[in-house]
Amino acid sequence: MSQRSCLSVILAAGEGTRMKSAMPKVLHAIAGLPMMAHVVKAAEAAGATGVVLVIGHGADEMRKAVQKFAPKAETFVQEKRLGTAHAVLAAREAISKGYDDILVMFGDTPLIDAQALAAARQKLAEGAAVAVIGFRPPSPAGYGRLIEKSGHLIAIREEKDCSDEEKKIGFCNAGMMAVTGKHALRLLDKVGTKNAKGEFYLTDIVEIAGAEGLDVVATEESFESALGINNRAELAEAEAIWQARRRREAMLSGVTLIAPETVYFSHDTEIGTDTIVEPNVWFGPGVKIASGAKIRAFSHIEGATIASNCDVGPFARLRPGADLRNKAKVGNFCEVKQATIEEGAKVNHLTYIGDARVGAAANIGAGTITCNYDGYSKFFTDIGEGAFVGSNSSLVAPVSIGKGGYIASGSVITESVPDDALAFGRARQKTIPGKGKELRERLASAAAARKKAAAE
Repeated sequence: MSQRSCLSVILAAGEGTRMKSAMPKVLHAIAGLPMMAHVVKAAEAAGATGVVLVIGHGADEMRKAVQKFAPKAETFVQEKRLGTAHAVLAAREAISKGYDDILVMFGDTPLIDAQALAAARQKLAEGAAVAVIGFRPPSPAGYGRLIEKSGHLIAIREEKDCSDEEKKIGFCNAGMMAVTGKHALRLLDKVGTKNAKGEFYLTDIVEIAGAEGLDVVATEESFESALGINNRAELAEAEAIWQARRRREAMLSGVTLIAPETVYFSHDTEIGTDTIVEPNVWFGPGVKIASGAKIRAFSHIEGATIASNCDVGPFARLRPGADLRNKAKVGNFCEVKQATIEEGAKVNHLTYIGDARVGAAANIGAGTITCNYDGYSKFFTDIGEGAFVGSNSSLVAPVSIGKGGYIASGSVITESVPDDALAFGRARQKTIPGKGKELRERLASAAAARKKAAAE
Protein backbone atom coordinates (compact mmCIF):
# COMPACT_ATOMS: atom_id res chain seq x y z
CA MET A 1 0.00 0.00 0.00
CA SER A 2 2.95 2.31 0.56
CA GLN A 3 3.28 2.68 -3.23
CA ARG A 4 -0.35 3.77 -3.69
CA SER A 5 -1.01 7.46 -4.17
CA CYS A 6 -3.79 8.97 -2.08
CA LEU A 7 -5.90 12.13 -2.22
CA SER A 8 -7.71 13.25 0.90
CA VAL A 9 -10.90 15.22 0.23
CA ILE A 10 -11.92 17.00 3.42
CA LEU A 11 -15.44 18.40 3.51
CA ALA A 12 -15.62 21.67 5.42
CA ALA A 13 -18.36 23.70 3.78
CA GLY A 14 -20.98 23.50 6.53
CA GLU A 15 -22.13 26.70 8.22
CA GLY A 16 -21.97 25.22 11.73
CA THR A 17 -24.92 27.29 12.97
CA ARG A 18 -25.11 25.34 16.22
CA MET A 19 -21.68 26.70 17.21
CA LYS A 20 -23.33 30.14 17.51
CA SER A 21 -20.19 31.73 16.09
CA ALA A 22 -19.18 34.16 13.34
CA MET A 23 -16.13 31.94 12.76
CA PRO A 24 -16.46 28.84 10.55
CA LYS A 25 -17.03 25.77 12.72
CA VAL A 26 -13.97 23.85 11.55
CA LEU A 27 -11.66 26.70 12.59
CA HIS A 28 -12.57 26.31 16.25
CA ALA A 29 -9.57 24.85 18.03
CA ILE A 30 -8.71 21.63 19.82
CA ALA A 31 -5.43 21.90 21.76
CA GLY A 32 -4.70 25.24 20.11
CA LEU A 33 -5.07 23.96 16.54
CA PRO A 34 -8.15 24.33 14.29
CA MET A 35 -10.11 21.09 14.27
CA MET A 36 -9.77 20.95 10.49
CA ALA A 37 -5.97 20.99 10.87
CA HIS A 38 -6.18 17.89 13.07
CA VAL A 39 -8.02 16.15 10.23
CA VAL A 40 -5.35 17.21 7.74
CA LYS A 41 -2.61 15.85 10.02
CA ALA A 42 -4.41 12.52 10.33
CA ALA A 43 -4.78 12.27 6.55
CA GLU A 44 -1.10 12.99 6.02
CA ALA A 45 -0.14 10.45 8.69
CA ALA A 46 -2.28 7.89 6.84
CA GLY A 47 -0.24 8.48 3.69
CA ALA A 48 -2.25 11.10 1.82
CA THR A 49 -0.01 12.57 -0.88
CA GLY A 50 -2.53 15.26 -1.76
CA VAL A 51 -5.04 17.20 0.33
CA VAL A 52 -8.02 19.21 -0.87
CA LEU A 53 -10.51 21.11 1.24
CA VAL A 54 -14.08 21.72 0.11
CA ILE A 55 -15.16 24.97 1.72
CA GLY A 56 -18.17 27.26 1.68
CA HIS A 57 -19.13 29.53 4.59
CA GLY A 58 -16.33 32.01 5.36
CA ALA A 59 -14.28 30.94 2.33
CA ASP A 60 -11.78 33.81 2.53
CA GLU A 61 -11.18 33.26 6.24
CA MET A 62 -10.81 29.54 5.60
CA ARG A 63 -8.21 30.05 2.89
CA LYS A 64 -6.12 32.27 5.14
CA ALA A 65 -6.26 29.70 7.93
CA VAL A 66 -5.40 26.81 5.60
CA GLN A 67 -2.25 28.60 4.48
CA LYS A 68 -0.91 28.31 8.01
CA PHE A 69 -1.38 24.58 8.59
CA ALA A 70 -1.65 23.15 5.06
CA PRO A 71 0.02 25.55 2.62
CA LYS A 72 0.11 22.94 -0.18
CA ALA A 73 -3.57 22.02 0.09
CA GLU A 74 -5.99 22.97 -2.67
CA THR A 75 -9.34 24.54 -1.84
CA PHE A 76 -12.62 24.18 -3.75
CA VAL A 77 -15.84 26.04 -3.00
CA GLN A 78 -19.19 24.28 -2.77
CA GLU A 79 -21.43 27.11 -3.93
CA LYS A 80 -24.70 25.36 -3.02
CA ARG A 81 -25.15 22.81 -0.25
CA LEU A 82 -26.85 19.94 -2.05
CA GLY A 83 -25.46 17.02 -0.06
CA THR A 84 -22.22 15.21 0.71
CA ALA A 85 -21.77 13.64 -2.73
CA HIS A 86 -22.28 17.07 -4.29
CA ALA A 87 -19.62 18.44 -1.91
CA VAL A 88 -17.09 15.78 -2.91
CA LEU A 89 -17.71 16.52 -6.59
CA ALA A 90 -16.73 20.13 -5.97
CA ALA A 91 -13.20 18.68 -5.98
CA ARG A 92 -13.73 16.90 -9.32
CA GLU A 93 -10.64 18.54 -10.81
CA ALA A 94 -8.38 17.08 -8.12
CA ILE A 95 -10.08 13.66 -8.06
CA SER A 96 -9.62 13.31 -11.83
CA LYS A 97 -5.81 13.48 -11.54
CA GLY A 98 -5.55 9.72 -11.17
CA TYR A 99 -4.89 8.97 -7.52
CA ASP A 100 -5.06 5.32 -6.51
CA ASP A 101 -7.06 6.03 -3.35
CA ILE A 102 -9.51 8.78 -2.45
CA LEU A 103 -10.09 9.39 1.26
CA VAL A 104 -13.27 11.33 2.00
CA MET A 105 -13.19 12.96 5.42
CA PHE A 106 -14.99 15.67 7.40
CA GLY A 107 -13.37 18.77 8.84
CA ASP A 108 -15.31 18.52 12.10
CA THR A 109 -13.91 15.12 13.23
CA PRO A 110 -10.63 16.21 14.86
CA LEU A 111 -10.08 13.00 16.82
CA ILE A 112 -9.93 10.65 13.83
CA ASP A 113 -7.10 8.16 14.12
CA ALA A 114 -4.66 7.92 11.21
CA GLN A 115 -4.60 4.15 11.73
CA ALA A 116 -8.32 3.95 10.98
CA LEU A 117 -7.76 5.79 7.70
CA ALA A 118 -4.83 3.54 6.86
CA ALA A 119 -6.98 0.47 7.60
CA ALA A 120 -9.61 1.68 5.13
CA ARG A 121 -6.91 2.26 2.50
CA GLN A 122 -5.58 -1.24 3.15
CA LYS A 123 -8.98 -2.65 2.19
CA LEU A 124 -8.66 -0.88 -1.16
CA ALA A 125 -5.21 -2.36 -1.63
CA GLU A 126 -6.75 -5.79 -1.01
CA GLY A 127 -9.32 -5.30 -3.77
CA ALA A 128 -12.30 -3.42 -2.32
CA ALA A 129 -13.72 -0.56 -4.37
CA VAL A 130 -15.17 1.23 -1.33
CA ALA A 131 -14.26 0.95 2.35
CA VAL A 132 -16.57 2.74 4.77
CA ILE A 133 -15.45 3.58 8.31
CA GLY A 134 -18.08 2.65 10.91
CA PHE A 135 -18.41 2.89 14.67
CA ARG A 136 -20.70 1.79 17.48
CA PRO A 137 -22.06 4.78 19.44
CA PRO A 138 -23.74 4.39 22.85
CA SER A 139 -27.02 5.11 21.06
CA PRO A 140 -27.38 4.77 17.27
CA ALA A 141 -30.22 7.30 17.11
CA GLY A 142 -29.51 9.99 14.54
CA TYR A 143 -26.80 8.06 12.70
CA GLY A 144 -26.90 6.30 9.36
CA ARG A 145 -26.86 2.50 9.75
CA LEU A 146 -24.37 0.17 8.08
CA ILE A 147 -26.23 -2.77 6.59
CA GLU A 148 -24.00 -5.81 6.03
CA LYS A 149 -24.50 -9.22 4.49
CA SER A 150 -21.97 -12.07 4.46
CA GLY A 151 -19.13 -9.77 5.46
CA HIS A 152 -19.88 -7.18 2.78
CA LEU A 153 -21.49 -3.78 3.14
CA ILE A 154 -24.63 -3.61 1.02
CA ALA A 155 -26.08 -0.24 2.04
CA ILE A 156 -25.88 2.78 4.31
CA ARG A 157 -29.31 3.91 5.36
CA GLU A 158 -29.88 7.40 6.75
CA GLU A 159 -32.11 7.22 9.83
CA LYS A 160 -34.97 9.07 8.16
CA ASP A 161 -35.00 6.38 5.49
CA CYS A 162 -34.53 3.40 7.84
CA SER A 163 -37.16 0.73 8.44
CA ASP A 164 -38.02 -0.09 12.03
CA GLU A 165 -35.82 -3.18 11.84
CA GLU A 166 -32.87 -1.23 10.38
CA LYS A 167 -33.09 1.31 13.20
CA LYS A 168 -32.12 -1.48 15.61
CA ILE A 169 -28.69 -1.82 13.96
CA GLY A 170 -25.90 -0.53 16.25
CA PHE A 171 -23.11 -0.35 13.65
CA CYS A 172 -23.24 3.21 12.30
CA ASN A 173 -21.69 5.32 9.60
CA ALA A 174 -18.83 7.56 10.75
CA GLY A 175 -19.09 9.47 7.48
CA MET A 176 -15.55 8.81 6.31
CA MET A 177 -14.67 6.38 3.55
CA ALA A 178 -12.00 5.35 1.10
CA VAL A 179 -12.79 4.88 -2.59
CA THR A 180 -10.55 3.60 -5.36
CA GLY A 181 -9.59 6.46 -7.62
CA LYS A 182 -10.47 4.64 -10.86
CA HIS A 183 -14.09 4.24 -9.76
CA ALA A 184 -14.63 7.40 -7.68
CA LEU A 185 -15.98 9.87 -10.24
CA ARG A 186 -18.16 7.33 -12.00
CA LEU A 187 -19.78 6.24 -8.74
CA LEU A 188 -20.27 9.82 -7.58
CA ASP A 189 -21.85 10.88 -10.85
CA LYS A 190 -24.46 8.12 -10.48
CA VAL A 191 -25.70 9.42 -7.11
CA GLY A 192 -29.29 10.71 -7.25
CA THR A 193 -31.68 12.47 -4.90
CA LYS A 194 -34.28 9.78 -4.16
CA ASN A 195 -34.31 10.20 -0.39
CA ALA A 196 -36.23 12.01 2.35
CA LYS A 197 -34.14 15.17 2.08
CA GLY A 198 -33.79 15.29 -1.70
CA GLU A 199 -29.99 15.56 -1.48
CA PHE A 200 -27.04 13.85 -3.17
CA TYR A 201 -25.90 11.41 -0.46
CA LEU A 202 -22.31 10.21 -0.62
CA THR A 203 -23.48 7.07 1.16
CA ASP A 204 -25.45 6.01 -1.95
CA ILE A 205 -22.25 4.94 -3.68
CA VAL A 206 -22.27 1.82 -1.49
CA GLU A 207 -25.36 0.45 -3.25
CA ILE A 208 -24.25 1.82 -6.61
CA ALA A 209 -20.89 0.03 -6.32
CA GLY A 210 -22.59 -3.16 -5.16
CA ALA A 211 -24.94 -3.07 -8.13
CA GLU A 212 -21.89 -2.96 -10.41
CA GLY A 213 -20.50 -6.07 -8.71
CA LEU A 214 -17.74 -4.15 -6.93
CA ASP A 215 -16.61 -5.18 -3.46
CA VAL A 216 -17.71 -2.84 -0.64
CA VAL A 217 -16.61 -3.37 2.97
CA ALA A 218 -16.81 -1.64 6.35
CA THR A 219 -14.03 -1.10 8.89
CA GLU A 220 -14.58 -0.17 12.51
CA GLU A 221 -13.24 2.80 14.49
CA SER A 222 -13.89 3.76 18.12
CA PHE A 223 -16.79 6.07 18.92
CA GLU A 224 -14.43 8.64 20.43
CA SER A 225 -12.26 8.84 17.31
CA ALA A 226 -15.25 9.27 15.01
CA LEU A 227 -16.85 11.98 17.14
CA GLY A 228 -18.18 14.89 15.07
CA ILE A 229 -18.35 18.40 16.53
CA ASN A 230 -21.57 20.39 16.12
CA ASN A 231 -21.63 22.73 19.13
CA ARG A 232 -19.38 24.10 21.84
CA ALA A 233 -20.34 21.43 24.33
CA GLU A 234 -19.12 18.76 21.91
CA LEU A 235 -16.03 20.87 21.27
CA ALA A 236 -15.23 20.73 24.99
CA GLU A 237 -15.84 16.96 25.01
CA ALA A 238 -13.39 16.53 22.14
CA GLU A 239 -10.82 18.70 23.92
CA ALA A 240 -11.13 16.52 27.02
CA ILE A 241 -10.62 13.34 24.98
CA TRP A 242 -7.62 14.80 23.16
CA GLN A 243 -6.04 15.95 26.42
CA ALA A 244 -6.58 12.57 28.09
CA ARG A 245 -4.87 10.85 25.18
CA ARG A 246 -1.93 13.25 25.22
CA ARG A 247 -1.46 12.99 28.99
CA ARG A 248 -1.35 9.22 28.80
CA GLU A 249 1.10 9.39 25.92
CA ALA A 250 3.34 11.74 27.92
CA MET A 251 3.30 9.55 31.01
CA LEU A 252 4.01 6.38 29.03
CA SER A 253 6.98 8.15 27.43
CA GLY A 254 8.57 8.91 30.82
CA VAL A 255 7.02 12.18 31.98
CA THR A 256 5.62 12.46 35.50
CA LEU A 257 2.28 14.25 35.75
CA ILE A 258 1.37 14.47 39.43
CA ALA A 259 -2.25 15.38 38.74
CA PRO A 260 -2.64 14.61 35.03
CA GLU A 261 -6.24 15.78 34.76
CA THR A 262 -5.12 19.34 35.63
CA VAL A 263 -2.35 19.62 32.99
CA TYR A 264 -3.22 20.96 29.53
CA PHE A 265 -1.04 20.38 26.50
CA SER A 266 -1.00 22.08 23.12
CA HIS A 267 -1.02 20.17 19.85
CA ASP A 268 2.75 20.64 19.44
CA THR A 269 4.04 20.39 23.02
CA GLU A 270 7.36 18.55 23.21
CA ILE A 271 8.35 17.29 26.65
CA GLY A 272 11.35 15.15 27.55
CA THR A 273 11.71 12.13 29.79
CA ASP A 274 12.09 12.51 33.55
CA THR A 275 10.38 15.89 33.47
CA ILE A 276 8.05 16.41 36.42
CA VAL A 277 4.92 18.49 35.94
CA GLU A 278 3.05 19.57 39.04
CA PRO A 279 -0.71 20.28 39.11
CA ASN A 280 -2.49 23.04 37.16
CA VAL A 281 0.06 23.73 34.42
CA TRP A 282 -0.98 25.06 31.00
CA PHE A 283 1.19 24.60 27.90
CA GLY A 284 0.34 26.84 24.96
CA PRO A 285 1.64 26.40 21.42
CA GLY A 286 5.36 26.21 20.72
CA VAL A 287 6.71 24.71 23.95
CA LYS A 288 9.78 22.46 23.93
CA ILE A 289 11.01 20.96 27.18
CA ALA A 290 14.14 18.81 27.45
CA SER A 291 14.63 15.98 29.92
CA GLY A 292 14.80 16.36 33.68
CA ALA A 293 13.01 19.69 33.97
CA LYS A 294 10.64 20.50 36.81
CA ILE A 295 7.53 22.54 36.03
CA ARG A 296 5.91 23.58 39.26
CA ALA A 297 2.24 24.20 39.94
CA PHE A 298 0.10 26.91 38.32
CA SER A 299 2.63 27.83 35.64
CA HIS A 300 1.57 29.16 32.22
CA ILE A 301 4.01 28.45 29.38
CA GLU A 302 3.80 29.21 25.66
CA GLY A 303 6.31 29.67 22.86
CA ALA A 304 9.16 28.77 25.22
CA THR A 305 12.20 26.49 25.13
CA ILE A 306 13.25 24.88 28.40
CA ALA A 307 16.54 22.99 28.57
CA SER A 308 17.49 20.03 30.74
CA ASN A 309 17.20 20.27 34.51
CA CYS A 310 15.54 23.68 34.55
CA ASP A 311 13.22 24.64 37.40
CA VAL A 312 10.14 26.69 36.56
CA GLY A 313 7.50 28.08 38.92
CA PRO A 314 5.29 27.81 40.82
CA PHE A 315 3.08 30.55 39.35
CA ALA A 316 5.58 31.34 36.58
CA ARG A 317 4.68 32.72 33.19
CA LEU A 318 6.93 32.03 30.22
CA ARG A 319 5.85 33.93 27.12
CA PRO A 320 6.95 33.49 23.48
CA GLY A 321 10.69 33.75 23.03
CA ALA A 322 11.58 32.64 26.55
CA ASP A 323 14.71 30.48 26.27
CA LEU A 324 15.89 28.77 29.45
CA ARG A 325 19.28 27.08 29.25
CA ASN A 326 20.50 24.13 31.29
CA LYS A 327 19.77 24.34 35.04
CA ALA A 328 18.24 27.81 34.79
CA LYS A 329 15.67 28.78 37.42
CA VAL A 330 12.58 30.95 36.96
CA GLY A 331 10.61 31.03 40.18
CA ASN A 332 7.29 32.12 41.58
CA PHE A 333 5.41 35.07 40.10
CA CYS A 334 8.06 35.71 37.46
CA GLU A 335 7.40 36.55 33.82
CA VAL A 336 9.92 36.01 31.03
CA LYS A 337 9.35 37.15 27.44
CA GLN A 338 11.71 37.17 24.46
CA ALA A 339 14.67 36.59 26.73
CA THR A 340 17.44 34.07 27.29
CA ILE A 341 18.16 32.81 30.78
CA GLU A 342 21.56 31.19 30.46
CA GLU A 343 22.96 28.16 32.25
CA GLY A 344 22.52 28.18 36.01
CA ALA A 345 21.08 31.71 36.11
CA LYS A 346 18.37 32.41 38.70
CA VAL A 347 15.32 34.61 38.38
CA ASN A 348 13.70 33.52 41.61
CA HIS A 349 10.65 35.63 42.36
CA LEU A 350 8.42 38.60 41.58
CA THR A 351 10.38 39.63 38.50
CA TYR A 352 9.83 40.63 34.87
CA ILE A 353 12.53 39.87 32.31
CA GLY A 354 11.66 40.95 28.77
CA ASP A 355 13.83 41.50 25.68
CA ALA A 356 16.95 40.53 27.58
CA ARG A 357 19.80 38.14 28.20
CA VAL A 358 20.61 36.94 31.68
CA GLY A 359 24.14 35.53 31.68
CA ALA A 360 25.22 32.19 33.12
CA ALA A 361 25.11 31.95 36.92
CA ALA A 362 23.71 35.48 37.26
CA ASN A 363 21.26 36.17 40.09
CA ILE A 364 18.26 38.45 39.65
CA GLY A 365 16.76 39.70 42.91
CA ALA A 366 13.07 39.88 43.79
CA GLY A 367 11.08 42.67 42.18
CA THR A 368 13.60 43.39 39.43
CA ILE A 369 12.19 44.73 36.16
CA THR A 370 13.74 45.17 32.75
CA CYS A 371 12.10 48.36 31.50
CA ASN A 372 12.08 47.35 27.84
CA TYR A 373 9.29 49.50 26.38
CA ASP A 374 9.01 53.28 26.14
CA GLY A 375 5.49 53.26 24.73
CA TYR A 376 6.70 53.11 21.14
CA SER A 377 9.67 50.74 20.81
CA LYS A 378 11.26 47.75 22.55
CA PHE A 379 14.87 47.84 23.78
CA PHE A 380 17.34 45.19 24.95
CA THR A 381 18.91 44.58 28.36
CA ASP A 382 22.09 42.51 28.58
CA ILE A 383 23.07 41.09 31.96
CA GLY A 384 26.50 39.49 32.05
CA GLU A 385 27.73 36.21 33.44
CA GLY A 386 27.78 36.03 37.21
CA ALA A 387 26.14 39.45 37.67
CA PHE A 388 24.10 40.17 40.79
CA VAL A 389 21.06 42.44 40.55
CA GLY A 390 19.69 43.46 43.93
CA SER A 391 16.00 43.35 44.80
CA ASN A 392 13.56 45.96 43.53
CA SER A 393 15.86 47.24 40.79
CA SER A 394 14.73 48.76 37.50
CA LEU A 395 17.01 48.27 34.49
CA VAL A 396 16.04 50.89 31.91
CA ALA A 397 16.84 49.56 28.44
CA PRO A 398 18.90 49.82 26.38
CA VAL A 399 21.44 49.01 29.06
CA SER A 400 24.02 46.35 29.87
CA ILE A 401 25.39 44.97 33.12
CA GLY A 402 28.92 43.64 32.73
CA LYS A 403 30.25 40.27 33.78
CA GLY A 404 30.35 40.09 37.57
CA GLY A 405 28.58 43.45 37.88
CA TYR A 406 26.74 44.21 41.13
CA ILE A 407 23.60 46.32 41.29
CA ALA A 408 22.60 47.65 44.69
CA SER A 409 19.04 46.96 45.80
CA GLY A 410 16.43 49.55 44.88
CA SER A 411 18.50 51.00 42.04
CA VAL A 412 17.22 52.53 38.81
CA ILE A 413 19.97 51.79 36.28
CA THR A 414 19.97 53.97 33.17
CA GLU A 415 23.64 53.67 32.16
CA SER A 416 25.64 50.56 31.35
CA VAL A 417 27.73 49.04 34.13
CA PRO A 418 31.26 47.70 33.37
CA ASP A 419 32.51 44.25 34.37
CA ASP A 420 32.90 43.75 38.12
CA ALA A 421 31.62 47.27 38.91
CA LEU A 422 29.22 48.20 41.72
CA ALA A 423 26.37 50.49 40.71
CA PHE A 424 23.97 52.52 42.85
CA GLY A 425 21.05 54.27 41.23
CA ARG A 426 18.95 55.52 44.14
CA ALA A 427 18.42 58.72 46.16
CA ARG A 428 20.44 59.14 49.36
CA GLN A 429 18.48 58.38 52.52
CA LYS A 430 17.87 61.30 54.91
CA THR A 431 16.70 60.76 58.54
CA ILE A 432 15.21 63.66 60.60
CA PRO A 433 14.82 62.85 64.34
CA GLY A 434 11.32 63.53 65.74
CA LYS A 435 9.89 64.55 62.39
CA GLY A 436 7.77 61.38 62.17
CA LYS A 437 5.86 62.19 65.36
CA GLU A 438 5.30 65.78 64.25
CA LEU A 439 3.96 64.60 60.88
CA ARG A 440 1.56 62.12 62.47
CA GLU A 441 0.13 64.77 64.82
CA ARG A 442 -0.38 67.20 61.96
CA LEU A 443 -2.12 64.61 59.79
CA ALA A 444 -4.34 63.46 62.67
CA SER A 445 -5.40 67.03 63.39
CA ALA A 446 -6.30 67.65 59.75
CA ALA A 447 -8.36 64.44 59.63
CA ALA A 448 -10.26 65.39 62.79
CA ALA A 449 -11.04 68.83 61.35
CA ARG A 450 -12.48 67.28 58.17
CA LYS A 451 -14.61 64.89 60.20
CA LYS A 452 -15.99 67.73 62.33
CA ALA A 453 -16.80 69.83 59.26
CA ALA A 454 -18.64 66.94 57.68
CA ALA A 455 -20.74 66.42 60.85
CA GLU A 456 -21.79 70.08 60.93
